[in-house]
Amino acid sequence: MDRENLNPEQQNQLLFMMLIQQHQQIAMMGMGKLQNPATGEMEKELSSAKFAIDTLNMIESYTKGNLPKEAENYLESTLTNLRLNYAEEVKKDKAASNGSDDSE
Repeated sequence: MDRENLNPEQQNQLLFMMLIQQHQQIAMMGMGKLQNPATGEMEKELSSAKFAIDTLNMIESYTKGNLPKEAENYLESTLTNLRLNYAEEVKKDKAASNGSDDSE
């Protein structure tokens, strides 16, 4: 899509969706589901994933009722996907730590 052919509102919507996508990628990297482009490694850091998800939650809360339907749906579906993936990763980590700790 060529940004120069878009009107200002369409450009803003595209930039908004790119912002959402950036946070989605940060969250997926933090969950170890995407390779870190800087290191080439799969790295799991749930705190960075949670921060990215929390940031998107804040954006959703601050923009409620002020987004075009397409942008609102994109944000909502992205958040749903990230929340489900995050819950799955937290569950895996808890299961792994319970399984490796023989003292309990």
